[in-house]
Amino acid sequence: MQKMILDVDTGIDDALAIAYAVSLPTVELLGVTTTYGMAPVDYSCRNSRKILEVLGATGIPVYRGSEKPLKRTREYNGKIHGTDGLGETLGPVEGPVPSSQHAVDFLIEQIYEHKKDLTIVATAPLTNLAAALTKAPEIAGLVGKVVIMGGAVMTPGNVTKFAEANIIIDPEAAGIVLESGMPITLVGLDVTRKTLLTKADAQQWRDKGTPASTFFAQFTEFYLDAYSKLHPYLKGCALHDPLAVGVAVYPDLVRTVPMNIKVDLEDNALGRTTEDLYRATEPTTLVCVQVDAERFMKDFFAHVI
Repeated sequence: MQKMILDVDTGIDDALAIAYAVSLPTVELLGVTTTYGMAPVDYSCRNSRKILEVLGATGIPVYRGSEKPLKRTREYNGKIHGTDGLGETLGPVEGPVPSSQHAVDFLIEQIYEHKKDLTIVATAPLTNLAAALTKAPEIAGLVGKVVIMGGAVMTPGNVTKFAEANIIIDPEAAGIVLESGMPITLVGLDVTRKTLLTKADAQQWRDKGTPASTFFAQFTEFYLDAYSKLHPYLKGCALHDPLAVGVAVYPDLVRTVPMNIKVDLEDNALGRTTEDLYRATEPTTLVCVQVDAERFMKDFFAHVI
């Protein structure tokens, strides 16, 4: 069994990633750590617990984490994921969502306990991981693998022409993580845009008629509608976050290139992820450049809902 933690900002594609991880028989999901991103942290925490409840996996703990970027602010418009983060299916959160432990402390604790046996899959702004590294820098050399959905190394961004959303929301945090020496696999827009869920796929979930499949179809259709307006050429919505789970479990889904990656902080290229040719260390980041999309999609739909 592969011991895994998901660090999420749930988020429609984060919800699909949680469902995928829960469904995989070789994954032991130790917990879900949440942060702000596609919705405020209390929404991300609530949404994650709701997804686990619908999947019958309420024994998996969810931890509330960072509320904002390290040095910046975060505003929400709800255009892609809805104001509640799940396609306007759950409505507002009333008051703070309790957590038995802070997400950052849980991450540090679990890295110490499981060391090389632990895989962290981060599908959110990297504030929780950056905070964990700042608090306990030695964990960079302890953890087994960190798979990050983020970046756009050889392709345009999805927020600006350079930057992908998870990176630009907290570029300082992304810089800390990507320069930490952690063993990282970067699953960016270079490959995630090649894994597309279509309206026909969502309709198959709706046609099943179960409470879980109907719920997933409802929020996924919101995501599809947003994509049809923002990225009509794609003919579907990208499975960004589920692909990160897939790569964590099946590394041979992708072709990678080792690189040292830096995150630009200059205003005219904020959040750009590029190769750092001046860092005098061996690369510890594997950048995904090709994906077997057909194989991944087949496995995803074989397991989810």
